[in-house]
Parts: sequence; structure tokens; C-alpha cells
Amino acid sequence: MTKKLLLTAILMVSISFGFSQTKEELQAQKAEKQAEADAAQAEANALQAQIDALPGWRVGAFGVIGGSLSNFNNWYSQGVPNNSSGNIGFTVNGFANLIEDKFFWRNSLNTNLSWVKLDNKDTDLDSDDFEPTTDVFNISSLYGRKLSEKFAISGLMEYRTTILNNFNDPGYLDLGVGATWTPIDNLIVVIHPLNYNFVFAENDTVFESSLGAKIVADYTRQIGAVAFKSNLSMFQSYKSGDLSNVTWTNSFSYTLWKMIGVGFDFGLRSNKQEALNFALANFDGDAADAPTFDNVDNELQTYYTLGLTYKF
Repeated sequence: MTKKLLLTAILMVSISFGFSQTKEELQAQKAEKQAEADAAQAEANALQAQIDALPGWRVGAFGVIGGSLSNFNNWYSQGVPNNSSGNIGFTVNGFANLIEDKFFWRNSLNTNLSWVKLDNKDTDLDSDDFEPTTDVFNISSLYGRKLSEKFAISGLMEYRTTILNNFNDPGYLDLGVGATWTPIDNLIVVIHPLNYNFVFAENDTVFESSLGAKIVADYTRQIGAVAFKSNLSMFQSYKSGDLSNVTWTNSFSYTLWKMIGVGFDFGLRSNKQEALNFALANFDGDAADAPTFDNVDNELQTYYTLGLTYKF
């Protein structure tokens, strides 16, 4: 019995040692292959950087799709036991950039649209349709003649509006000239001291076009599976600060498989003209107490979308 136990123990130790050796060998082989893969990836990244630096068109698009649907029947623990609800939204960030030795032409599109529905099945007074909520549309075109690798004389056209509700009411068209600075790769800073902000709206007592300065900063970058884009667009009116506005949008995505991943979009906006127009549309008191630029509460406008991402 003692011999059997001894032989069994020796066999177990031998097997364990054999597996240990095999594991160490496999780990060494893996480390060697990983080093080769890292070296090959570094060479591929260097070649891609050379390709990206070549003159010509760069075209691409990515976005976020988010949504949820639910249906309840006789769920008595909630206030509305019979209801169906849903939320659907998507964003698109597209670009088409022509980069040449002496000039560039950068074009971009950003849109964020979403709809929401809450249908109480026990009443016919509410709506069972998807109603638009987030509604953002922005398109811009920047042309520049290079003075150096980092500076250029440029002209910008930027148009912003909503497309699901109140199309072009208001709508903003910026046209201006000035300079563009590219301090680092992927960062574009536009400074146009001569810019006219055309405002299109039915309520011309609130909305007014004016001359001012336009500042735009755009940073787009992809690091491995992570892609992000941040855009700041600011107009400072020379006539009155009440006519100024600023919009900051951000998009992040992480690729999980091929072109599919998860992403997050959010935006911030401040526009006193829009705040006053909204306050007047919802005011039902005496005319003497009506909101004005002096007393309106210009709250920060925000939105966000979380969901699956796609990339072309």
C-alpha cells in the first residue's frame, strides 16, 4: 500500500510538472508571437500615417443608434397599467475632406434625431404616435489657402436648423472669412473676425441677424477601437450679446466587433434668442409682464444619446 501511494504521488508530481512545463512553453511562444504582432502593427500604423498624409480626399462617417420599446398589460403596480412606450434615436457624423499641398476643403455633417412615444391604452386622449424630441442638423464647409503647414487664410459656411419640427424656423447661416490654425494633428481651430450670422425665423421681433466673430474648434481622433469627435461652434455678435450663441457637441464610440460598437453622444447649447422665443410662446399673462432679453432665463440646453454605434 505504501509503495502504491508513493508511486501515485510521484505520478501526480510528474504530471503536474509536465503540465507546468507545457504552460510555460506556451506562454513563451505566445509572448514571442505577440512581440512579432506588435512590431507588424507598428509598421502598419507607420504606413497608414504616410497614407493619411498624402494629398486627396478623406471620406467617412460614424454614428450612434439608441432605442427601447416596452409594453405593459394589467401591470397594476404602476399608475398606468396598460401602456406601450418607446424611444428611438440616432446620430450621424460624416465628413468629406480634400487635403492638398496648397489648400484644403473640409466638409462635415452632424445630425441627431430622436422620437419618443407613451401610449396609455385606457384613454383615447393621448397620442399613440412617436413624437420627435431631439432635433439637431448642422452642416459646414471650410475652405483654406495655406500660408504654412499650420496657418491658412480661410472662408467658412455653416448652417444649423431643425428638420423634424419648425424647419428653418429658426435657421442660422454663418458666412465669414479669417484664419484657420492647425496646432496639432486632428485639431482645427477657425477664427473669423468678419462673419455675418443670418437668422431665418417667423418671429422677427426676437430673432435678428448681425455681424460678429466666429470661432470653431474641431477635434477628431481614433485611437485603436476608440473614436471621438468634439466640435465647438461659437458666434459673438458685435451688436449685442443677446444675439450671440454657442454650441458644443461630442461623440464617442468603442468598436466591439467589425464596424459595430457602443457609443455616447451629448451636446450643450446656449442661445438667448431661442430662450426668449420659447418663453414668449408659453407666456399667457399680462403683456406688461412678458419676458424680454433682460429678464428671460437662458438655461443651458442639453441632449444625449446612448446606444450601439456603426461606422463606414
